[in-house]
Amino acid sequence: MRIPWELVVSFSIGVALLCLIGYLLLVPRRFVWRLLAGGVMGALTLAAVNLLGALVGFSVAINPFTAMAVGFLGLPGAALVVALQLLL
Repeated sequence: MRIPWELVVSFSIGVALLCLIGYLLLVPRRFVWRLLAGGVMGALTLAAVNLLGALVGFSVAINPFTAMAVGFLGLPGAALVVALQLLL
């Protein structure tokens, strides 16, 4: 009896994902709190950009992705989100 290579690859990917999920469950809480704080600070920064942008008719959507990008990248992230909004 021969085992198909697709089954071996699928099993290997499943084991790798299981290990990754197990590792992520063991991540220290400090990292999670820092990530949440960055998201909140990013949302506040985007709200400030929207307040200042209201003067010239400009606004940026505040969603979890943009908030986390700004929170993780800081001021360059805010500039990136504003530039993407202007380009798109």
